[in-house]
Amino acid sequence: MSDLVFYTNPQSRGRIAHWMLEELGEPYRTVWLDYGAAMKDAAYLAINPMGKVPALVHDGSVLTEAAAICVYLADHFAEKGLIPPAADPTRAAFFRWSFFAAGPLEQAVTAKALGWQVPEGKGSMVGFGSLAQTLAALEQALSPGPYLCGERFTAADVYVGASLGWGMLFGTIEPRPAFARYVADLEARPAAQRAKRLNEERIKARAG
Repeated sequence: MSDLVFYTNPQSRGRIAHWMLEELGEPYRTVWLDYGAAMKDAAYLAINPMGKVPALVHDGSVLTEAAAICVYLADHFAEKGLIPPAADPTRAAFFRWSFFAAGPLEQAVTAKALGWQVPEGKGSMVGFGSLAQTLAALEQALSPGPYLCGERFTAADVYVGASLGWGMLFGTIEPRPAFARYVADLEARPAAQRAKRLNEERIKARAG
């Protein structure tokens, strides 16, 4: 039995972690959970008291939050090359942009989607300042290319790329050329395609 047990739903942020697992190439077992009772069942709440997905259990240790799962897997299986080595100067960019996407970008996109307005002059009170500032910073980070850590593809690209892709798909992030090129390249990766196929097949199976 796999040491990695992955709890997810095909219409959730679990798709980000699913892509990461496919990039990792280690065996894992998927537990598909439907929204509603299955996520609020006592057995699952013992894993994630929030009653949300994704969650990952690895050798008895529990991780939640897609960004944490991506970073943890990259670090634990460092031999897979999905995190820069400690001595590599691009390692700082790995952590910086992974958590930038999990923090300011997530906040800014959610605020836009829900119609929240930051009062004039209060931008310093929120982590993202403004959506325009957040997107400009990320666009600048991507400008050297092709990845956030230069020539090295990492788990940071999984998380940031997925976040940008979902935002552009649902209209909460403008499809700037730099974003569109970056996401298109990432979505063409075999691991991304495998994860997408697994999730789409699950959706079809549930519908049928």
